[in-house]
Amino acid sequence: MSGEPNAPARDFIRDIVAQDGKAGKWGGKVVTRFPPEPNGHLHIGHAKAIWTSYGIAQDFGGTFHLRFDDTNPLKEEQTYVEAIQEEVAWLGCRWDGPVRFASDYFEQMYHYALELIRKGKAYVDDLSVEEIRAYRGSPREPGKNSPYRDRPVEENLDLFERMKAGEFPDGARVLRAKIDMAHVNLNMRDPVMYRILHAVHPHRGDEWCIYPMYDWAHGLEDSIEGVTHSLCDVSFENHRPLYNWFIDAINEGRDEPIHHPRQIEFARYNLTHTAMSKRYLRPLVERGFVRGWDDPRMPTLIGLRRRGYTPEGLRDFSRHTGVSKYPAVFEIALVEHFQRRHLNQIAPRVMGVLRPLKLVIDNYPDGQTEQLDAINNPEDESAGTRKVPFGRVLYIERDDFMEEPPKKFFRLSPGREVRLRYAYFVTCTSVVKNDAGEVTEIHCTYDPATRGGDAPDGRKVKATLHWVSAEHAVEAEVRLYDLLFTKEDPLDVPEGEDWTKGVNPESLTVIPDAKLEPAAAGRAPGWRCQFERLGYFCLDPDSTETKPVFNRTVTLKDAWAKEQKKGTGD
Repeated sequence: MSGEPNAPARDFIRDIVAQDGKAGKWGGKVVTRFPPEPNGHLHIGHAKAIWTSYGIAQDFGGTFHLRFDDTNPLKEEQTYVEAIQEEVAWLGCRWDGPVRFASDYFEQMYHYALELIRKGKAYVDDLSVEEIRAYRGSPREPGKNSPYRDRPVEENLDLFERMKAGEFPDGARVLRAKIDMAHVNLNMRDPVMYRILHAVHPHRGDEWCIYPMYDWAHGLEDSIEGVTHSLCDVSFENHRPLYNWFIDAINEGRDEPIHHPRQIEFARYNLTHTAMSKRYLRPLVERGFVRGWDDPRMPTLIGLRRRGYTPEGLRDFSRHTGVSKYPAVFEIALVEHFQRRHLNQIAPRVMGVLRPLKLVIDNYPDGQTEQLDAINNPEDESAGTRKVPFGRVLYIERDDFMEEPPKKFFRLSPGREVRLRYAYFVTCTSVVKNDAGEVTEIHCTYDPATRGGDAPDGRKVKATLHWVSAEHAVEAEVRLYDLLFTKEDPLDVPEGEDWTKGVNPESLTVIPDAKLEPAAAGRAPGWRCQFERLGYFCLDPDSTETKPVFNRTVTLKDAWAKEQKKGTGD
């Protein structure tokens, strides 16, 4: 797959779909789906799965379904159903037809189960969960048959219907497929199809008290919807023979066989310094390591969106990394690179000072304010310019001044001249200190002839500083984010050790009194911009009318691009 964001996609899955089309399978139709479980929020890994299925449907003129695999009412919530729809839409993916639910097919799947019972291919088992696990055997040892495996068909039908009617308590019985307890693939050793669970379902209420297991429902949902290419995580490869067995067993002796999808597996990926599974993300939320699922440090889509990530940048990352059968680990810096590249094109520039130091221009007229022209985005001429107020008292970054600078420090220091962005050359003449000896105020003079930032006599300076007019400054809270985990692989810990010990205690720095130019005021949450020389930022929903709150999306420094350039010898 090309690394260019707009290059045509090409991968082994698309090759298979193209071959199926040429062979005339399914009449040339292409139907794909994304089937999330509504038990948590989507993360960045899901984005790739969504774009893979959605992109293939788009490329081949097919249809794309959004379907919730809501077969476990104990872990599912309507809030996740609603959130996932919003997250998929935010990525720019549009599903065809209504949102679908596995629970819409409960009746059909129940009747398919009755068919297997009548064919002698399924039976009701009274063994407990622990006993079923013990009877299953191991990869090196065959399992053994349940003593209930050979129940008569009529007895199985009666018991299964009584299970559905709610006659038995939770866990009393299950329905299992009758396959082969000595099969080399453990998934084929009489897997459980239904369990008893007296629970209210978020979509079906209390209509059902038996619920299909994921492996039983998975292939049947695709079959009922006419999905042609069922794209799955590579971890489901060993489950594919079972999905095929279920459909083949239902079709055996049928005058009208049910639809048989083609399952294709591809590998998930991981990111350095990131945990990318709900089983690990949930404890981060519940144990208070982050503020919630939408914390900007989380790899969840709602977290990344709040941080200021763009779906276009995520899509470019996904296209660059491609689709493979083999697991991969990518640097988090690569994700940031594609965000930075997209934000550079679209984000308006403003000036902001995070750690303000007062600068007074002694020879500038007291009480005067100028409106200087500033470029909104040098990458986009159509973005135009804006007016920035300039006055006698300014704020600059504390890091841009040193009283006793080292040799290669070119920013402001006593006796040195620098350029103020869009404004004038200034020279530091003196400093004011507090009782602790800390510099609290810088005094300068300016050259009126350098308005706009250039000297008519051609003299040069080695540094250009950003600034904010003190009189017009907007006070803001700024949140700076770092890696959530200190280790590259946060889950690589000795057995029994708590992996959360790797959480970075300095992953969030809050600056309560940053100073911004007026152009940053009055914006809606989600507004993105670049604070010049500092990075890309996004307005947070915590903002108020009197005090905006900005999240740093990414810094300006591109570690990944720098490494790539070094590798080419440039």
